[in-house]
Amino acid sequence: MKTQSPESAATIRTEPRLSLTRQDAATFVLGIVGDWRLKSHLPKPVEVLQRLDVGAVPRRLTFDATGLGAWDSGLLVFLIGIQDLCKTQGIEVDPGGLPEGARRLLRLATAVPERQGVRRAVEHPDFFTLVGTESLALWRSAGELVEFLGQALQTFGRLLVGRARYRRSDLVGIIFECGAAALPIVTLIAFLVGLIIAFVGAVQLQRFGAQIYVADLVGIAMAREMGALMTAIIMAGRTGAAFAAQLGTMQVSEEIDALTTFGLSSMEFLVLPRMIALILMMPLLCVYADLMGIVGGGLVGVGMLHLSVTQYVIETLHGVSLADFAVGIAKSSVFGILVAMAGCLRGIQCGRSAAAVGLAATSAVVTGIVCIIVTDGVFAVLTDALGI
Repeated sequence: MKTQSPESAATIRTEPRLSLTRQDAATFVLGIVGDWRLKSHLPKPVEVLQRLDVGAVPRRLTFDATGLGAWDSGLLVFLIGIQDLCKTQGIEVDPGGLPEGARRLLRLATAVPERQGVRRAVEHPDFFTLVGTESLALWRSAGELVEFLGQALQTFGRLLVGRARYRRSDLVGIIFECGAAALPIVTLIAFLVGLIIAFVGAVQLQRFGAQIYVADLVGIAMAREMGALMTAIIMAGRTGAAFAAQLGTMQVSEEIDALTTFGLSSMEFLVLPRMIALILMMPLLCVYADLMGIVGGGLVGVGMLHLSVTQYVIETLHGVSLADFAVGIAKSSVFGILVAMAGCLRGIQCGRSAAAVGLAATSAVVTGIVCIIVTDGVFAVLTDALGI
């Protein structure tokens, strides 16, 4: 026969229960039994009101807490609900039977009455209200974007005449973060993209015995399109989000307001070094990504299609022209501006809470990628119209 130890017996908890009895013709006694904790299944105050609504309405409600075990703020919430319901029914509540701690907390909770209109009301706007609200928000966002563009152009003008104020040490650090620190991820992605393009091309070209043209396919695709595009998307997710998080954190900690108080322009001190760094580093990263993609394609050509390294290199040089590299480099420069502006804009627009920093980083990535894809489509149309 097993016996229960005192330690295990002490861990037994009973669920909260209510017992309602009539003390006299006008008074009800509410018995509270069990452990009244928030994690327990607490009864609702309306259950007490439903049990009181039998026969004549009582004038007074008292409590019997002799069977009360452990309790926390869950009991206080229940008692406040009972008081509110009894007040609407004109029933007097006598808390004399409650523990002293519960009575003190109850008096403290009801010492200052609730002000009218402070409780948040749940509103469900109709369809036209939602459309109007979103339209106004979009219009304000467009205005903020135009204002930011104007300030950026003005800042670059001050840079050209040598009047922009920013720390050169910050610029060097940001250039390192946007350039050398991004080489590992750019290497991996560009190499795999070139390898995938070569695989896809090899499956089709082998049918015609034209596997040598895999070199042309990979070289042109990387130089004109994929090198700049994939690098820009990588930098939007890596550097654009970092810019938004950095500036958003400074906005939350009021560092940007402090710079304004000191008479320093946030556009010059914070935004300008980041834009310069991406404008300088994006073309270099694009060229590096082109080379890594061609190397990845060469791995497939040599290892799978049994081409020699010399054949692959010569065919790549014949298929890819300087104009193809120039188009990719031009795209990468524009993409760098877009990534920097998206990250800095969302960081400057960040709210004053910790959650707003995460939202700003997410919005910077989405905005940057959307702008990159749209701009890439514009480049495709322009190059086709110009015959480049």
